[in-house]
Amino acid sequence: MERDFDVAVIGSGSAGTSAAMALRKAGLSVAVIDERPFGGTCALRGCDPKKVLVAAARALDAAAAYADRGIFDRAPQLNWANLMQFKRTFTDPVPEKRVKTYEDAGIAAIRGQARFTGPQALAVDGDTVRAKHIVIATGATELHVASGDDTLLTSETFLELERMPQTLIFVGGGYIAFELAHVASRAGARVTMINDNDKPLHGFDPDAVEQLCETTRNAGIDVQLNTRVERVEHTGKGIALYAQTDSGTKVFEAENGVLAAGRIPDLDHLNLEAAGIERTKKGVKVNERLQSVSNPNVYAAGDCADGGGLPLTPVAGYEGEMVASNVLTAAGKKTDFTGLASMVYTIPPLGQTGLTEAQANEEHVDVEVRAGDMSDWYSTRHLAAKSGFYKVVLEKQSGRILGATIFGPHAEEQINVIALAIRQGLPGRRLAETLFAYPTGSSDMEYFFG
Repeated sequence: MERDFDVAVIGSGSAGTSAAMALRKAGLSVAVIDERPFGGTCALRGCDPKKVLVAAARALDAAAAYADRGIFDRAPQLNWANLMQFKRTFTDPVPEKRVKTYEDAGIAAIRGQARFTGPQALAVDGDTVRAKHIVIATGATELHVASGDDTLLTSETFLELERMPQTLIFVGGGYIAFELAHVASRAGARVTMINDNDKPLHGFDPDAVEQLCETTRNAGIDVQLNTRVERVEHTGKGIALYAQTDSGTKVFEAENGVLAAGRIPDLDHLNLEAAGIERTKKGVKVNERLQSVSNPNVYAAGDCADGGGLPLTPVAGYEGEMVASNVLTAAGKKTDFTGLASMVYTIPPLGQTGLTEAQANEEHVDVEVRAGDMSDWYSTRHLAAKSGFYKVVLEKQSGRILGATIFGPHAEEQINVIALAIRQGLPGRRLAETLFAYPTGSSDMEYFFG
């Protein structure tokens, strides 16, 4: 069977859905193709289910902190099976709801694996889909780093665990490894994290990352740096990871392990060569309009596009909207990631927006940097939290906020406020002068910028 559309979108996540809905609203005929259940990574096997587990782990951690101070008689125990059942109340309805959303909008939902057969043609499980424009929004997949690591759990299969292993090793030092390690530890597992260099969470401010590593170790998680896993073997009791360290080969054993060494664009199955689509290590090679540099009929958005943004859900949705705008208008729009906020949902969380101190120095910007420990601040202590750190980067002459890194219990709220200020080009004093409700995380802005 052959079907013709104005636009075919490959992928039903944030990028694909935002593009498809905007293009259909403009009157174009649109198809969304996905080989997996409709909804994408964030809603089904990423951000949303992960945050459900993180919220429970945070509640348990807070209760344990109050129990340590004698405020609670004892800390509760986490029932993992019931937590997973609760998580599924968020994920299970997504595919059906997403398909209905498409159908109500007049978008064709096609289930199957798409492969390019030409510049404007796709094969989908034996059928042919032709479109004037094709949008690639396939997201990312796991990066493999060692022999045998394909037998480890992934972030996706971790989120489907029926039982928490007693011992667990995370291979990687990015945000996924940190977040899931914090959850697993609070759920009762004895956790080890292995990172191949001495700079986990590359891209985040190193002073804040050092604070996070210390807090992670204090939570009972064994953080091993400069340790490169070379192979994974299964034993009678679980797994053995053979790793190279500064002092030689070391073997780590556990009941199970999680591959969390990073993610790469999920493009290999698309047969891009048949459509003349160039790619880089970061994804489909695109111009400022997110249009393929080698095939103008093709656009890419989200984690599979080399478009200059971070692999984050808000970026994917934003880029999907940009693609739709650029398909519809010749003038085109360029992406603007000013003040982009990024979070690591550990306990407590780590947030960052704008330029780091190192990035500002690389760009030779004359800056003022303010930093401090917040562990003894009221906003931290009244929650029985133990860790807190902030660093803000200001343009010295104007006082304009260029960036911030926050590690502490209010980081999510604080980073969002600062991201808005950066995007609006506000000086720090404007936040210091704002009469925020007190006591809140936002009311700490007076001390960051005052």
